[in-house]
Amino acid sequence: MTHPHDWFTHDRFGLFIHFGLYSTLGRHEWVMTHERTAPEDYEKNAEFFDPDQFDAAEVARAAKQAGMRYAVLTAKHHEGFAMFDTALSDYSSVTAFGRDIVREYVEAFRAEGLRVGLYFSLIDWHHPDFTIDYHHPLRDREDASALNEGRDMARYREYLHGQVRELLTNYGQIDYLFYDFTYVDDRDGWAGKGPQDWDSEGLLAMTRELQPDIIVNDRLWIPGDLVTPEQYQPDEPMIVDGAEVMWEACQTLNGAWGYDRDNLDIKSPDLLLRMLVDTVSKNGNLLLNIGPDGRGAVAPRDETSLTAIGEWMRLHSQSVIGAGAAAYDAPSGTVLTRRENRLYLHLLVWPFGHVHLRDLADKVKFARLLHDGSQIRTSQSAPDQQAWNTEPGGQPAGTLTLHLPTVRPEVAIPVIELFLAPDA
Repeated sequence: MTHPHDWFTHDRFGLFIHFGLYSTLGRHEWVMTHERTAPEDYEKNAEFFDPDQFDAAEVARAAKQAGMRYAVLTAKHHEGFAMFDTALSDYSSVTAFGRDIVREYVEAFRAEGLRVGLYFSLIDWHHPDFTIDYHHPLRDREDASALNEGRDMARYREYLHGQVRELLTNYGQIDYLFYDFTYVDDRDGWAGKGPQDWDSEGLLAMTRELQPDIIVNDRLWIPGDLVTPEQYQPDEPMIVDGAEVMWEACQTLNGAWGYDRDNLDIKSPDLLLRMLVDTVSKNGNLLLNIGPDGRGAVAPRDETSLTAIGEWMRLHSQSVIGAGAAAYDAPSGTVLTRRENRLYLHLLVWPFGHVHLRDLADKVKFARLLHDGSQIRTSQSAPDQQAWNTEPGGQPAGTLTLHLPTVRPEVAIPVIELFLAPDA
């Protein structure tokens, strides 16, 4: 029996796109609060935001060529600038430069057969009723507490819900809504913001009413459909209340989400691919971010990463798409995933001669290098066989030995595909 969310755990790999007014400043998506910029000063940047190089169709093609199956675009980030046509504010891409970026994105990604998701910030530092707290750019002003006296979160909640209603009504089917974020702790004399500030229950109910098949994350601080670890790799499948849950690792290319021109702390394609297969081996998804620049172009360094990933995915996507945990132990230096009746052994380091797989003797019908389809010979040695001269010692009963070529294949991560017997 299929479930409306089955596509998510099948597709495994998505593109996050952080694009907003902050992109034209090129100093991180939190630049407004990092630099304590007052809303009336920050909004002046909208006059200079002209993303003439943003081509949603080109970005969609790049995502598809990288092997990604879905995407999430920032419809509005914490700065409050809407990248869509909203009747509730004139602080938007439509007002600033006459383009509905969300519509361009949705149509382009649908045309490429990719699922579409939207990110929406629960926080809005521009809105006059959003109360000042420890994340707000006005938090260090001497009159910050006095400024809060005239602010009304009830009015802000109405605005918040209204903009979400617009997004979920005016753009056809939306497959995934990524809310961000709730912070319930108190800090520096300021109270945080929790589900009561957003009316999380009401917001989630409206979301599901307008888009019954939508996937919603966990950042309303009430249970959603998945959990979203950010900027770290879990060391095992994600568990909530003792049960394994759907999850997605949210990762950047350089530690920043929005375009950060001078940040050169870029993850290598090798590291990104290892993160991808590691995630899938733990039944997770990877949502990998790019931040288009101030003119809307995908930065060359981001293009390089997507291209390298795509080169590997072209020959190895079977080990990721539709795959998950293998339920067999992976040898040291490897990652193991499974798709239906096939195992995928990702060799993060190239061993000399042999790889030994426990509990797989008599369960593998055929083994091959995935990139070129060439056979890998297998054998089973007697458990009591003693090592002698050129003969290796016996492995534990049930061990399958793979006999590898000496020369490592010229692919980012070599993968061996193992065809399993029906009862394996």
